[in-house]
Amino acid sequence: MGPTAMGKTETAMRLADQLPVDLISVDSALVYRGMDIGTAKPSKELLAAYPHALIDVVDPETVYSVADFVADAEAAIAASHRSGRVPLLVGGTMLYFKRLLEGLAELPEADPVVRRKIDADASELGWPALHARLASVDATAAERIAPNDAQRIQRALEVFELAGEPISSLQRSASADGPPWRVQRIALLTNNRAVLHERIGQRFDAMMALGFEEEVAGLIARPGVHRDLPSMRAVGYRQVAAWLSGECDLAQATRDAKTATRRLAKRQHTWLRGMSDLACFDPLEADVSAPILGLCEEVLSTS
Repeated sequence: MGPTAMGKTETAMRLADQLPVDLISVDSALVYRGMDIGTAKPSKELLAAYPHALIDVVDPETVYSVADFVADAEAAIAASHRSGRVPLLVGGTMLYFKRLLEGLAELPEADPVVRRKIDADASELGWPALHARLASVDATAAERIAPNDAQRIQRALEVFELAGEPISSLQRSASADGPPWRVQRIALLTNNRAVLHERIGQRFDAMMALGFEEEVAGLIARPGVHRDLPSMRAVGYRQVAAWLSGECDLAQATRDAKTATRRLAKRQHTWLRGMSDLACFDPLEADVSAPILGLCEEVLSTS
């Protein structure tokens, strides 16, 4: 696990060279087909050499939920176990990890009437105002949801409206028994934020050089794709889409995308620091491949 731009994929592939592991992606953007450049998806050549489950699962028009991920991940883990191998989950979508490891809460199903009312309020007041409304009824959820994360703000307010309880309280009521597997949590973390921010900026510039603009233009030209879909709210995609729609110039879109990615990295870092039983390694300070491999070999030898 780790923040964006920390080298998780490269580390996982190095481990796959040495260990009998099956790679399983834990990334809410990599599930979408056709979203390759802006997600830093491994190339087709790398994926052929190092297959990853849960990459290119659905089209961008599809809403892929946390529950969908948990079901697919559990199936991939079971398949790995049946083959006598070890699942190695790699990614940075912390909510996916949390729900997989801690269980799904029993939440009310989506209600189109409630959602339309929330969307109407958002159109009139803006999502930051609805984020403030959420903070007044569920401070815990508001703290971990960004003020412009329309999908999660909408869902949290919808749950409160339907259940009469904060979504954070319902999620805490999920099973505390943990998963039915032995789990070793490994995190790539750094305190050198300046270097991480530099890497984030360089990676976005490289994406643009590879044709990220054309990728986003092709996506928004598809009949079923619109900017309110979860796929198009992914970091980088929504900022480039805003530029292509004439809402800002390229320089502003670039600044916004890099800022949003830095904020994402900060949220990922916060999530990880709140996890227990976490083995942390800093790949920006030294090559961590050998110590991580040693830890994994130790875990496997005692399992």
